Amino acid sequence: MKDIDDSKAPLLEHLIELRRRVLWSLAVLAALFFAALYFAKDIFAFLVQPLLAAGQGRVIFTDVFEAFFVDVKVALFTALMLGFPFFAIQIWKFVAPGLYVKEKRALLPFLLLTPVFFIGGAAFAYYVAMPWALHFLLGFEGEVGGVQRDALPGVGNYLSFCTRFLFGFGAAFLLPILLMILERAGVVQVEQLKKARRYAIVGAFAVAAVLTPPDAISQFMLALPLYALYEFAIAAIRLTHWRRSRRESLSARDVEGPRTNEGPEAPPGGGRVGGSGPI
Repeated sequence: MKDIDDSKAPLLEHLIELRRRVLWSLAVLAALFFAALYFAKDIFAFLVQPLLAAGQGRVIFTDVFEAFFVDVKVALFTALMLGFPFFAIQIWKFVAPGLYVKEKRALLPFLLLTPVFFIGGAAFAYYVAMPWALHFLLGFEGEVGGVQRDALPGVGNYLSFCTRFLFGFGAAFLLPILLMILERAGVVQVEQLKKARRYAIVGAFAVAAVLTPPDAISQFMLALPLYALYEFAIAAIRLTHWRRSRRESLSARDVEGPRTNEGPEAPPGGGRVGGSGPI
């Protein structure tokens, strides 16, 4: 049984294969972009629902071209989100021929789980984090020193707010997959992850400060799930170790074979030991 596929091709053939994968990815991205551009207003209407639920029913644009470029950014954002599984498959097909069979079996589940975790993070941002953050940020409206302070978010600013939340939470929710790949590759060990919990807490808040707007609510909404995912990664790694050791013990028992209790050999004819035969 071959461990590596027959892929001893020269460098030029690998570059041609890479170009073919990139062109296919760009073609799919372009098709998704123009399809999403047709529905850009409907997609933006979906993105503004958390803002509407927070009590803000109006957005403005001050630049003549701002509304047009917002539709273009919405279409590009949607094309990247929808095309991500196809792009990941193209990367896998380019890399997989150079991997051992064990490496393929180890990496394929992580490749399949990556879109699931990313979509889960984006959904958490849309349905939980963004409404909380908007309620907090829009709470600064009101009278200040006799002057009425109103929130009039621009369409471009709000779209940047949405994309930072969705991409930030989606990428942050990939932490368990990254840690499990690093552990499988031997870069880190589960004991090191256990000892680094205090650094993980600091790192979670640092990542949240970079990926979210500069308010405490948004940072807590990302930092707490991020650390929970860190603990989830440790538990998942320990579970995989337990399953692997159990599988190895069962296979070793099968190789040894079942044990038999060897007793005294029965006498011929089925008679009793030490007794007289039939008369």
